[in-house]
Amino acid sequence: MRLSTLALALAFPLVAAAAPTTIPDAAMKTAAELRERALADTLAWEITEGLTTEVGPRLAGSEADARAREWMIARFKALGFDKVWTEPVTYPKWVRRSEHAEIVSPFPQPLALTALGYSAATPDGGLRAEVVAFESLEALQAAAREAVEGRIVYIGTTRMDEKAGRGYGQGSQVRGRGPSLASSKGAAAFLLRSVGPEDTRLPHTGVTRFEDGVAAIPAAALSNPDADQLERILKRGQPVVLRLALDCGIEGEYTGANVIAEMRGRSRPNEYYLTGGHLDSWDLGTGAVDDAAGIAIATAAAHLIAQLPKRPARSIRVVAFANEEAGLYGGREYAEKHRKEIARAILGSESDAGSDRIVKLTATVKPEARGAIDRIAEALAPLGIEYDRNAPGAGGSDLSAVHAVGMAGLSLHQDTTRYFAWHHTANDTLDKVDLEQLRQNVAAYAVAMYLAAEAKGDFGSKPGAFARKP
Repeated sequence: MRLSTLALALAFPLVAAAAPTTIPDAAMKTAAELRERALADTLAWEITEGLTTEVGPRLAGSEADARAREWMIARFKALGFDKVWTEPVTYPKWVRRSEHAEIVSPFPQPLALTALGYSAATPDGGLRAEVVAFESLEALQAAAREAVEGRIVYIGTTRMDEKAGRGYGQGSQVRGRGPSLASSKGAAAFLLRSVGPEDTRLPHTGVTRFEDGVAAIPAAALSNPDADQLERILKRGQPVVLRLALDCGIEGEYTGANVIAEMRGRSRPNEYYLTGGHLDSWDLGTGAVDDAAGIAIATAAAHLIAQLPKRPARSIRVVAFANEEAGLYGGREYAEKHRKEIARAILGSESDAGSDRIVKLTATVKPEARGAIDRIAEALAPLGIEYDRNAPGAGGSDLSAVHAVGMAGLSLHQDTTRYFAWHHTANDTLDKVDLEQLRQNVAAYAVAMYLAAEAKGDFGSKPGAFARKP
């Protein structure tokens, strides 16, 4: 018996295709106007200058870190954000007091170095030990304990390429895993070549990690010229003895906070675009490019959007994250606290790679939202920003944890050619920030944030949507 078309439809209902996410033409016009206004705006510079001048270095857990929080709360309120609040973040409090190193023999001379975050202190009076060098983490892993025990382990294969941060990931692995591995084999201390490309005698700090059950040992980074010098002396074939004196270490726990500000949307205020930067910095410089500029870019972009005659449908939420440098504590805490409502964070992007020009856009969104990202890319093209449609975007360092629990991510990739020469060093200061490039960043963030907040439909955020595959 033949069934009618109606009967077939009732018996076997079709699953409707998901509606695409779209961006109205009117929003594209507003975005173009917003872009031009941002290119003449000075707020990002004012915030960067104010934070680095009035607060300065902001090591997580320090007195300056607390002052930075109060400074940021006051700034958000003065800019007229609709809601400003904090959410506590607890982490180990690491302090740095002093650091010194010298070659004792065979050719006595001082060395320029800096302790790594979570390094232990040396004993009173410092420690003296022979240096043993390894070509890689793998070589250290394969070494017998008797070749390491009681010695200062040195790994020098962490020098970066000068262009675009090539080699930073490998260097970070040595910095992050090397001290713990050396300690597990009985090393007295650990040294590495700074993870940076330049030839100044300004070493790069950064965080290290000690595995559970492994004792923390003194760990530090040599400047590139001093690493070169040490390697030349080692090649002479004589035993090299160093004296290392680091006064640093963990002093219990500290509770800081993420500082959060929100500009409320006109019709769907409970949904929001998530953006920001990290409020803490290392203590060697004033944290201008890492990451006062990032907070300034996101804040200035949100402020421009708030001044529009007609706000976007959704809210804009700016977070000044706590303690990114020593372990992404602020981002992880935000992800944990908001994981059940992650669908409300429709899309996110964080600025944490300096203040030089944004050169590329990537995104991780549901397939039905790809067309909306195409339109955002179209609006960003006049700023010289290319679009890599096939590459993922997690949103940024702190937002990587939020992305992992299910938030769609949009990444605005900056030119990092200059960035890695300065970040984590005493050279991370305001003079490295270029006003015109900073404005281009603000324009890009304002356009992307506004268009996403005004989009018809969502970008795929939901619990587990973008969880990492095992």
